[in-house]
Amino acid sequence: MTQPQPTAGTLTTESGAPVADNQNSATAGAGGPLLLQDQYLLEKLARFNRERVPERVVHARGSGAYGHFEVTDDVSAYTGAHFLGEVGRRTETFLRFSTVADSLGGPDAARDPRGFALKFYTEEGNYDLVGNNTPVFFIKDPLKFPDFIHSQKRDPFTGRQEPDNVWDFWAHSPEATHQVTWLMGGRGIPASYRHMNGYGSHTYQWTNASGETFFVKYHFKTNQGVRCLSSEQGAELSGTDPNSHQTDLLQSIERGVYPSWTLYVQVMPADEAADYRFNPFDLTKVWPHADYPLQRVGRLVLDRNPDNVFAEVEQSAFSPNNFVPGIGPSPDKMLQGRLFAYADAHRYRLGVNHTQLAVNAPRAAASNHGRDGLMAVNPQGRYARNYEPNSYGGPVETGRPLSAPLPVSGWTGTHQAPQHTKDDDFFQAGELYRLMSEDEKARLVANIAGGLSQVSREDVIEKNLAHFHAADPHYGKRVEEAVRELREG
Repeated sequence: MTQPQPTAGTLTTESGAPVADNQNSATAGAGGPLLLQDQYLLEKLARFNRERVPERVVHARGSGAYGHFEVTDDVSAYTGAHFLGEVGRRTETFLRFSTVADSLGGPDAARDPRGFALKFYTEEGNYDLVGNNTPVFFIKDPLKFPDFIHSQKRDPFTGRQEPDNVWDFWAHSPEATHQVTWLMGGRGIPASYRHMNGYGSHTYQWTNASGETFFVKYHFKTNQGVRCLSSEQGAELSGTDPNSHQTDLLQSIERGVYPSWTLYVQVMPADEAADYRFNPFDLTKVWPHADYPLQRVGRLVLDRNPDNVFAEVEQSAFSPNNFVPGIGPSPDKMLQGRLFAYADAHRYRLGVNHTQLAVNAPRAAASNHGRDGLMAVNPQGRYARNYEPNSYGGPVETGRPLSAPLPVSGWTGTHQAPQHTKDDDFFQAGELYRLMSEDEKARLVANIAGGLSQVSREDVIEKNLAHFHAADPHYGKRVEEAVRELREG
């Protein structure tokens, strides 16, 4: 997308009138008070007061870049999505990286999950894939999401993140043990955005041209290699260069070193989901690669920096309900909650017409009956009708659903997810621990103990220790001993 270049000319007000003096306000005589009639002064100050929009509640601090995705392997047997339908096909993309818990002013090198939000500008509309740099998450039901985030954000009284709050929530949420092991382990602080993997995290549905359905998980493997920082390195870098990841991404692209990722998917035939040994729609679980191997799809390359971080990174809006034909949702509860929450967050932050902003606008023609609202453009003209059906032409429905229907049954009400034969909150956390080298285990234990030892309540410490013991007895014993040593030291 070609950007207009600045040109020399006459400075004007927002209404286009020429500005006579941009150095001195109008006053009542030399040295006198300012005049209310100085409309240019009032315009500049009023706009300055409104330069920022509400900060994202989560994922506030972020960086982004444009690029393209190219299909390298035929996956048409699994999905009818046009942008994935032919080897060699390229689709323009925009990728926003972020930290999750801290505010817009937080450091890039914090121990925190990283957002990996990818927008595909496809010929059938925008497809948004909103994921993280971890394949799992702390909770499995969106009803707990506001509580979880409140426990991780700054305390209302102290104004800082409190270990008591962080670990108290985790103590009462045993399903978080797997993600806590990821977060506190060696990959908890990526060295840069270029040196981390990205995951769709959720389970999604793919439907092929014949109507066959599959459930899939996305894995973006960095081609730069995974590189991470220790807690000590992260703390030092946060103090010396809080913008470290932003600077690294910007400078690498500017000098022509374009970061890239290879996309793989795990594919599960839909009829295998019900009898799988654990719930395949549980966001706290991974699918073992031995059961569903990685299948290569294509290559993602970032090759252009935004010209304006606010306009293109802060105003970028991603929502997992932006699907295209051939791709749809699964019964994943967290995904279902995010289908509403993400789009609603952007309507609050940016207004109902945020999809008309350049970074969010689809490259495919958008044609619907949405009208008015804040910052409305309404380009449809005098003869367009904003209702359907009508007798005057205009956009009409296709009758073709984007994805296959999901079967449902049972009574309405609040239910726990149905139990599969191997559903467990701790087994995969233990598997992850047992995969680690001795050095990785030592750093994991030190990172957990460093935070848990600061908790003031013994019962909260004991609840958390029980989770690590349940994951692996050796894991729990080492964490318990490290916490005791720090508290007694």
